[in-house]
Amino acid sequence: MPERTIPPLPSRSCELARGLRQTQTDAENRLWQRVRSSRLAGHKFRRQHPIPPYVLDFYCESARLAVELDGSQHSDTVDAERTRFLRRQGIRVVRFWDNEVLSNLEEVLMAIVASINDPTLTPTPLPTGEGLKSADL
Repeated sequence: MPERTIPPLPSRSCELARGLRQTQTDAENRLWQRVRSSRLAGHKFRRQHPIPPYVLDFYCESARLAVELDGSQHSDTVDAERTRFLRRQGIRVVRFWDNEVLSNLEEVLMAIVASINDPTLTPTPLPTGEGLKSADL
């Protein structure tokens, strides 16, 4: 297997990720204890993984899946832009509220495993007037 070359990350991204690992929320800590060391269906997750200009809460490289935990500080507009950016990079994103992780951790874990096992995306419908019509079939 050929060696993989990983370009160095900007030092600011690395420092930010390191700081976030040391100050994680209760929800992040609780989820991390369940996904670390390939504990979730054998998939390796990283916490506070930098994908400049962002730092992902959790990232499973083999599934190209980002798991984001949203608390009260999150903005729908900012989160939507972040998700669009990550999708353009070929990374799927699943989001959970912090309180979901704290109150329904098992359901969150099942949803993450389902996202890993079923990587298909729902296709976006064609705009009106494009594609086959039932009369064309």
